[in-house]
Amino acid sequence: MDWSIVEQYLPLYQKAFFLTLHIAVWGILGSFLLGLIVSIIRHYRIPILAQVATAYIELSRNTPLLIQLFFLYFGLPRIGIVLSSEVCATLGLVFLGGSYMAESFRSGLETVSQTLAIGLTPLQVFQYVVLPQATAVALPSFSANVIFLIKETSVFSAVALADLMYVAKDLIGLYYETDIALAMLVIAYLIMLLPISL
Repeated sequence: MDWSIVEQYLPLYQKAFFLTLHIAVWGILGSFLLGLIVSIIRHYRIPILAQVATAYIELSRNTPLLIQLFFLYFGLPRIGIVLSSEVCATLGLVFLGGSYMAESFRSGLETVSQTLAIGLTPLQVFQYVVLPQATAVALPSFSANVIFLIKETSVFSAVALADLMYVAKDLIGLYYETDIALAMLVIAYLIMLLPISL
């Protein structure tokens, strides 16, 4: 292993690591919010919106993130909407992750029995009684989804984002140091994912 190349590329990997982590965090937070809204719509079967939410889940879960990113990055400019690589990556992660989080929330909501509480409005019952119980039930699924979404960030380089995979491919292309590039890539993802797994 050529340690001079490792030393040369380590700052680039560090920068790419924090960029990838930054987008992953915002994407996951957006996924939680979108997933909660979609799960509530489906659980309470709100007319029209429930059908839209179901269609969104089917579209999101049955198309690859890469195709979704291509639509955002290359397709939207055709109708005059130009987004940066970072925004496309974040929106793509939210769009994909929202459907998985919605199913996690919905499975949690379905395990909680219909609850009545004296002196509480239906909204307060949902906020203070139903949602905490549903979240506790769905927690393992949430954790799995977070790990899944972080791993999905590996396709961001397809929209010219200088993430971890982009830097690894750059190192391989310039120096043909595949072993070093992939070892540094694996270590970077392990640093991100192992704490969540544990």
